[in-house]
Amino acid sequence: MLNQTSVTEFLLLGLTDVQELQPLLFVVFLTIYFVNIAGNGAILVVVIIDPKLHSPMYFFLGNLSCLDICYSTVTMPKMLEDFVSTNKAISFVGCISQLHFFHFLGSTEAMLLGVMALDRFVAICKPLHYTVIMNHQRCTQMAVTVWTIGFFHALLHSIMTSNLNFCSSNHIYHFFCDIKPLLKLACGNTELNQWLLNTVTGTIAMGPFFLILLSYFYIIIYLLIKTRSCSMLQRALSTCASHFMVVFLLYAPVLFTYIRPASGSSMDQDRIVAIMYTVVTPVLNPLIYTLRNKEVKKALVRKITKAQ
Repeated sequence: MLNQTSVTEFLLLGLTDVQELQPLLFVVFLTIYFVNIAGNGAILVVVIIDPKLHSPMYFFLGNLSCLDICYSTVTMPKMLEDFVSTNKAISFVGCISQLHFFHFLGSTEAMLLGVMALDRFVAICKPLHYTVIMNHQRCTQMAVTVWTIGFFHALLHSIMTSNLNFCSSNHIYHFFCDIKPLLKLACGNTELNQWLLNTVTGTIAMGPFFLILLSYFYIIIYLLIKTRSCSMLQRALSTCASHFMVVFLLYAPVLFTYIRPASGSSMDQDRIVAIMYTVVTPVLNPLIYTLRNKEVKKALVRKITKAQ
């Protein structure tokens, strides 16, 4: 990447400049980070080692847990360091790297949720063909595809952002390096960068979202026509409830942040909303899946009992 800028580092101003709150916030977010690692790590381990969970649904759930661990790790260690350090600087390369992995993992998770909705559609609407359609090879190909698309999508943004000129302030009003705060610091024409953010990122985010809505629409229509039973519909949809909750927790704050026009955005609002999808959502995902999924709960109990 060619660095055509006089700025060699940025200063992350973090969540708040109130010094008295820093130690408290450090303890709170460190606890959340450990819960995230433990919860998602536990799901990832049981999905790998428990033969009863070697199915497409849990294969994708394992991918989601891996993504959530990595996703939080991109932003939280630096944020925790800044809570207890007076040096809040991040190098130019470090900033672009953080931006890259943040969008790489975030876009991959959005697409993975779309794949998980497709998996539920096939399982409910085409149960007799499920094992043929969602075989191991196809599931692996789908997972590799979303990870690859996510990587190159983020690479596009990181290259375009690294080639901007930053000739004035290097203060980022955020707790991590993201595209929108960096575009505010750039001098020169950023229309192409903004177009890529709105069009490419918007497509990658909204494409899976509409696939999810379409999958659930067909599931509901299929069950109403096939079974004509509200109780059957309720039982079937209960298997999708965890996925739907995760989709809502991810998409609600992301759409609020990235769909709004730049002129109407507030950096304070963006920082608060970013806490939802970088900190809160990854730690809630394992709780949602373990509390609502009997198979995962049984697998965790078996492993805990065996360990004792």
